[in-house]
This record gives sequence, C-alpha cells and structure tokens, in this order.
Amino acid sequence: MERIGRERRSFPRPPLWLNLLLLIIAAATFAYAKHQRNVVLEKTAALFRNENSPAELHRMRDELAQMDLSKDQLSKELDGRMQLLQSLEGEDFYISIDTAKKKMQFRLGKSIVREADVQIGEPKTVTSRSGKTWTFSPLKGAFNVVDTDDSYESPVAEWVYALQNQPTPSERPTMHDWLGHYVIFLPNNYLIQSPPPKDSPLQGPKPGSFMVPEDDLAAIWPRITKQTRVYIF
Repeated sequence: MERIGRERRSFPRPPLWLNLLLLIIAAATFAYAKHQRNVVLEKTAALFRNENSPAELHRMRDELAQMDLSKDQLSKELDGRMQLLQSLEGEDFYISIDTAKKKMQFRLGKSIVREADVQIGEPKTVTSRSGKTWTFSPLKGAFNVVDTDDSYESPVAEWVYALQNQPTPSERPTMHDWLGHYVIFLPNNYLIQSPPPKDSPLQGPKPGSFMVPEDDLAAIWPRITKQTRVYIF
C-alpha cells in the first residue's frame, strides 16, 4: 500500500544578488571595525612610546584603564594626551586642565609656571520656560584659544535665567564682565573664566566650563594668545 507522506513546503532560495549584497555588507562592517581598532591601537602605541616620561605615562595609563569611556571619548582622551606630551618637549606656553584632579597648569615645556585649582561647571541640559534648551557637554581634547576678553559689556545670556529656573526678562540687562573679569574663550563657547562679580546673575562656572581664581588668570593673562594651546583631559 502506498504511503502518503506529509507534504513538505519548500521555501524559495534567496537570489544570488542578495547573497552577494549580504556578504559585501558583512565584509565592509568587519573592515571598518578592524580600521577603528587599528586607529585606537596606533594612538595608544604613540602615547606610550619610550621617549616620553615614564612617570607621566604610567599615570596616564592607569587613569585611562580606570575610565569607562566610549570609543569616541577614548579617541578624544588619547588625542588630547598625545598632543600634551608633544608640548612637553616644546618651548611654547600652554594650558593643561586635569579634570580628575581639578587642577589647571600653565606650562612652558615641562616647566610648570603656574598651577591653580579649577571649579568645573556641571555638564547639563537646561530648558527655559519657553521651551528653549541648551546642552552643555563635558569638554575634553586639545584646542587653540578662540579669543580672550578682560573688558566687555554684553547682555546676560538666556541660558543663565534657564539655569536658575527664572523667566527670561523681555529686555535682558547689559552688564560689564558678567562672566568674570578674565575670560578665555574655547571652541563652541566653552570658557576658562575667573569668578563672576557679586552682582552677576551667574554665580559659579558656566556649565561644562572651567573657573579659575582671578589672581591666577591675571598672572598668566599677558601670555595668552589665540596661538595658546589648551589640553583638557
């Protein structure tokens, strides 16, 4: 007697072009991941070359090992620290800010000309009562000074009122040196600033920025130019 078996359903095979496309995407993804890994390895190798100061390298290696960083954050940390080590061998003035130790150093090569405590503005997103938002992220890396100012008059920024959960005045007051007497402007409107005056609506550092005692900024002020490098790590 003839057995009647279950009917088997057959699924169509994917076309050849689809198989090839999937293989190409997989190969491209693998190649990109390998490239990214090689970039990080090259930066790390350059950072820990023997000609650099062993004590400085051991300290940086330990700090990086303890950090919980994304790939982009690690890249910025490495870039900033590599360029800082290069500046240690140079003869130009530069600024370094250690966010873990909360210290700013004004240096000439390996020599520390001036060291000061730093208050770091808390990174945050603030929203005005009208719904406008400002995001201040942590700043890391190597930059040139964008500008400096020690005598300015400008309207108080909207984000200051949002920071204090106050309504923005219809006419914001124009004040002298409301950010602080000495202001070093960094990219994307981040700052190294001296403390704001008592009558300023901003008390403390701008979010995401750095506040240094006025005497310390006054001491290094004549040496700060747009060519001054700033390393933040």
